[in-house]
Amino acid sequence: MNAANTRTIGQVAAQSGVPASTIRYYEEIGLLPAPQRANGQRRYADSITQKLGVIRLAQQAGFSIAEIHSLLHNFPQDAPPSERWQRLARQKLDALEEQMHTLQTMKSLLEQTLQCQCHTLEECATKDLRRESQP
Repeated sequence: MNAANTRTIGQVAAQSGVPASTIRYYEEIGLLPAPQRANGQRRYADSITQKLGVIRLAQQAGFSIAEIHSLLHNFPQDAPPSERWQRLARQKLDALEEQMHTLQTMKSLLEQTLQCQCHTLEECATKDLRRESQP
């Protein structure tokens, strides 16, 4: 890679909107490969901007750093992007369904507490346990 055809971390940060500290962090945890250096300065190929775009898209879709790492690195090199996204999307959708069920249960319980007329917290817990043990 010719240094004239590369960009500094500051240039990449300005163009991508990703802070330089975040780019360095992504390198540290292995999301991004370590860049080449010229006179001790990080130098990036143009493709880094697209890779940062993929990371941002995955974050917006709710993927964790570990899931993004899997998207980028845990598939065969020739695996098409659609296969990568679809497999992770199915897993994420399953997890979201489970979270939504948990949140709905929490919401229902909180709504019930708005009707509470108990004199002690222990009484509330006892009433709640009786409700859950009923068929």
